[in-house]
Amino acid sequence: MKILKKGLMFIGLLCLAVLFINAFQQTPTKNKINENSEKTKENGYNVYALEVPDYLNFAGEPVPLKNPDILERMDKELLVNTYWQSNGLLMFKRAQKYFPIIEPILAKHGIPDDFKYLAVIESGLTNAKSPAGASGFWQIMKATGQENGLEVNDNVDERYHLEMATEVACKYLKKSKEELGSWTLAAAAYNAGNYGISRRLEAQKVTGYYDLLLGEETGRYVFRIVALKEILTHPSKYGFNYSEKDLYSIIPTYKVPVDTVVSDFAQFAKDLGINYKILKIHNPWLRENALNNQSRKKYYIDIPIKGHYPSQD
Repeated sequence: MKILKKGLMFIGLLCLAVLFINAFQQTPTKNKINENSEKTKENGYNVYALEVPDYLNFAGEPVPLKNPDILERMDKELLVNTYWQSNGLLMFKRAQKYFPIIEPILAKHGIPDDFKYLAVIESGLTNAKSPAGASGFWQIMKATGQENGLEVNDNVDERYHLEMATEVACKYLKKSKEELGSWTLAAAAYNAGNYGISRRLEAQKVTGYYDLLLGEETGRYVFRIVALKEILTHPSKYGFNYSEKDLYSIIPTYKVPVDTVVSDFAQFAKDLGINYKILKIHNPWLRENALNNQSRKKYYIDIPIKGHYPSQD
C-alpha cells in the first residue's frame, strides 16, 4: 500500500512538473511581445483612440464640447464612423457623385450646406426604403411627399427622384427652422418631427438640442451628422486613403419629355439606344415597366448621353 501511495505521489509530481514546463514555454516573453507588436506595425493595421477636435459645428451652430456628456457622445460617433471603414469609403465615393446634385438645391432654398450630411445618415446616399415606409435619399414618408406635391403611387414615386425629393426636404427643413428657432433643432426634427421636438423642449424646460434627454435614435442623430461632416471633410485625418479615380461620378444625361402612356419601357429604352436596366437606374421613380399616364401629365425621363455604357456604343 505504501509503495502504491509513493508511486501515485511520484506520478502526481511528474505531471505537475510537465504542466509547469509547458506553461513556462507558452508564456510570452517581453521580447516575444515586442516582436508581435512590431509585426502588427509592419502589417499596417493599428486601432487608435481619436482626438475629438476642439471645435465642431452644425450649420454654424457650435457643438458644446466642454460638456463632458456631449464630448463622450461626439467621441462615440467619430469612433463608430471612422472604424466602419467599408461604409466610410462608400460614403466618400457616393458623395462625389451626388453632392453636386444636392448642394445647389440646398443653396437655392437658403438651407445650410451641412444638411447634405443629413441625407448621408438617412440613407447612405441610396434609394433606401425603411420598415416604416420612408423612401429615397431623404427618407420621405408617403403622406409628407404627397402633402408637398410629390406623386406617390405604385406606378410613379417621386420620392425616388433625387432633385424633387431634395426640394421637398428643403421645404420641410425651412419650416422646422422657423418653428423651432435653430438649424440644429430643425435637423433633430427631421427625425422626430416638429411636434415631437417642441413637446420635449417644453416638458424638459430647455431650449436646445444638446440639453434634451431623447431616445437613442434622435439622441444620436445630430452627433452622427456632425461626425460624418467631420470625417468626409478631412479624410486623411481619419485614415481614409483614395485617389480621384476611386470615386464615383455622375453620368451626364439629357431629358426626354413624355406626356403619353408608355406601355413598354423595355422597348422605350431600346428605341433610345439603352436597355431597360439603364433606364431604371437613371429613373428610379418609375416603379413599374409601364407608365399609366391617363392624365397626360408631362414627365421628364433622364437618358444617359451616348458613350457612357457599352450598350450605347
